[in-house]
Amino acid sequence: MAKTSLTQLAYYLVLIGGILMIVLSLISMLGLAIRVPSGLGLPGLTFGFGALLTLILGIIAVWGARNVGDLVWAIVLIVVGYIGGGLGGVLVLIGGIIGLLSRLVR
Repeated sequence: MAKTSLTQLAYYLVLIGGILMIVLSLISMLGLAIRVPSGLGLPGLTFGFGALLTLILGIIAVWGARNVGDLVWAIVLIVVGYIGGGLGGVLVLIGGIIGLLSRLVR
């Protein structure tokens, strides 16, 4: 029972984080807000590429949210959250860690 609730919590965190990553990157691409910060902190990630990278990572997070209980997908989502950065990336990262913990608790 605890595994199911942990997996559901991880699912919702990853889903909300992925949606936030997508929405914020689209807003950034349209120029309606400031640039979406990337978790990498590399100066080569300029306005357009950073927002595009965050958009792609957000789509991967939303698509992989249903599989957050799998070991491989939990690790992939942790990496996606780290690279994506921002509030959405943090939620994806935390959701991936919780998904990994729910897998290891079995």
